[in-house]
Amino acid sequence: MPAPGPQLTLGERDRRYAGLRALMDVQGFDAIVVGSFQGRERLESYLIDDFLDSVVVLPARSAPVLLAFGGSRISRIFESTRRGFDAWVPDVRLGAGGARVADVLKERGLARGRIGLVGFGPTAPGEAEGLLPLGFHTNLVKALPEAAIGDFTTGFTDFMLIKSAEEIALLRFAARVSEEACRVMMEVSRPGVSEAEVYADTVREIHRWGCDLRYPFFSLQSGRDNIGWGVPRWSVRAEPPRILEVGDLVQAEIHTVYGGQEGQVNMSVALDPVDDVVCRLEDVARASYEAGLAAVRPGVTFASVVQAMEKPIAASGCWSKTPLLHTLTFGSTGFTPVNREQLKGTREEAIEGAATPGIRRGELLLIEGMGLELEPNACLGMVRVNIGAGVLVTASGAEELNDLPTRVQHVR
Repeated sequence: MPAPGPQLTLGERDRRYAGLRALMDVQGFDAIVVGSFQGRERLESYLIDDFLDSVVVLPARSAPVLLAFGGSRISRIFESTRRGFDAWVPDVRLGAGGARVADVLKERGLARGRIGLVGFGPTAPGEAEGLLPLGFHTNLVKALPEAAIGDFTTGFTDFMLIKSAEEIALLRFAARVSEEACRVMMEVSRPGVSEAEVYADTVREIHRWGCDLRYPFFSLQSGRDNIGWGVPRWSVRAEPPRILEVGDLVQAEIHTVYGGQEGQVNMSVALDPVDDVVCRLEDVARASYEAGLAAVRPGVTFASVVQAMEKPIAASGCWSKTPLLHTLTFGSTGFTPVNREQLKGTREEAIEGAATPGIRRGELLLIEGMGLELEPNACLGMVRVNIGAGVLVTASGAEELNDLPTRVQHVR
């Protein structure tokens, strides 16, 4: 039966604020401004243990201010407080535009200060040129003509990468719920069942545990040679859910999130009997996963783990469509370009031929407390197997957070 997950304390809030303020001192910022701006990571949540479509001003030497665009958002804070859960920012105000943020900074004596904005790109997938709305940035700069506006995005998101004991407890809970979701997906996926039934039952399990899904929520694709990825086609267009068949691979990427921590997994279910090529690909994907797991330890570069995962794929003659590895939350992402010559003449050539797969921020050093997603995918032609789950960087190596999604699960 579902059990409540752990909660964060005000001590965790104070740890985050102190750490960020220390970084602000190093980089010479008098305050930082952090908003959601509809971004994937909902970055303001890190400062308020909440999600309100809000903007938070965190001065270096005075109390933070939360600016929410609607009164209904603020009322939800009051309700949590009434139930006995502390609000992280007592100073809550209505109105979250650039001019209102400028008013707060002036009130704190920072009209001529150095202000760090969080939200310049790239941050997460789909956000290659950042999150900041033009109107917000324009109005903030116009209202603070004597202030120096700088970029604090990487400093902020890199700080988020190293998780405290309280955050690790949340991450383990999210991973546990992902494991239960994988179990349900495996039980439901059978010939004659629609993708919609698999989706509905799996998501129900996640919500039953009091968790939610983070963009892109729940990627689900099925078929013998479906190389596509992302949410089901019927969820975004007028197209009926596909009915599963014998020989299919049912594959998903599940973005379970709890308290801002994402227990992401990549689950593959084979509806036996499947083609021999599937068995070959699952061996390659598993070998890549094991190579990555063995390579993870404090002090190595992110790129070195990607390169370790790449070797079994390169040696097997397979190629990869999606990343092999990324950080939790997003900071570094690792693709591999190997063996793509086999795409010549296929329907993928025009798409993948224009891509330049590589490693983003490969120089990032792994530190104890970081979360990583090992998600190897091995492809031959248009057949693809994708497995993987989160791991935690520990003092001695890596702690696996899941079991079921680290191998293809076969059912009949």
